[in-house]
Amino acid sequence: MSGKLYGVSVGPGNPGLITRQAWELLQSGAHWTYPIRNEKSDSYALDIVRRSELPLPDNRTPLIFPMTHDKEKLTGYWLRAAETVLEILHRGEDVLFLVEGDASTYATFCHLARTVSSIDSEVKIQTIAGVSSFNAAAADLNMPLADTDDTLAIVPAGYGVEMLDRLLADFDTLVLLKVNSLLDQILDLLEARGLLESSAFIERAGTPEERIVRDLNQLRGEKVNYLSLLLVHNDHRVRGPMVRGCGRRKEAKQV
Repeated sequence: MSGKLYGVSVGPGNPGLITRQAWELLQSGAHWTYPIRNEKSDSYALDIVRRSELPLPDNRTPLIFPMTHDKEKLTGYWLRAAETVLEILHRGEDVLFLVEGDASTYATFCHLARTVSSIDSEVKIQTIAGVSSFNAAAADLNMPLADTDDTLAIVPAGYGVEMLDRLLADFDTLVLLKVNSLLDQILDLLEARGLLESSAFIERAGTPEERIVRDLNQLRGEKVNYLSLLLVHNDHRVRGPMVRGCGRRKEAKQV
């Protein structure tokens, strides 16, 4: 009997945000795996669990997922990781793949799970939901992500300022992820739109190194961490009329 593969979300950085389901699996005796960028780097996901003071098991294996956009190179690493996981699964052991944030949101686990399934479609796979970085950031900033009929977009900033500018016409709140490469350009856009004061920056949300910046002009020219994001409240957006389903159903009953 093959073991089962779990994508275990451990939250964005605060061990207190590890869910009860994830916590129970971490103590189940299953084989732990976790992503690292290279053989000399630490695992961000493993560090979150380590700070929970949960003992690390002897049966744990790092899997290399390099920081690159080269699809051919990435495919090779995904394949090697999947083969490593399958070897453990075929011994009858369950495998936990630790994921920072939520395993279904911009996470390495989706690539691993897809590759494992392409090799052995019989393997059972389960994703354990978790707290995303932007949820933790909004809580730490005391900034609601969406209220009542607000619209919300979650976007990697790498798509560029032109797309972000277009999104501001349709969304009340933008969550901009991985802003490190385009930060100054984004700040210029927000300043032109009059949105600097209604936006906030957070880096390494939930970790001991968490940093919050509300005066965004302080960030100009600064090289920020890869694990950083901006929450933008678009207070100037003009909304169109809404058709409310409940109202329509009520009118239909009256007719």
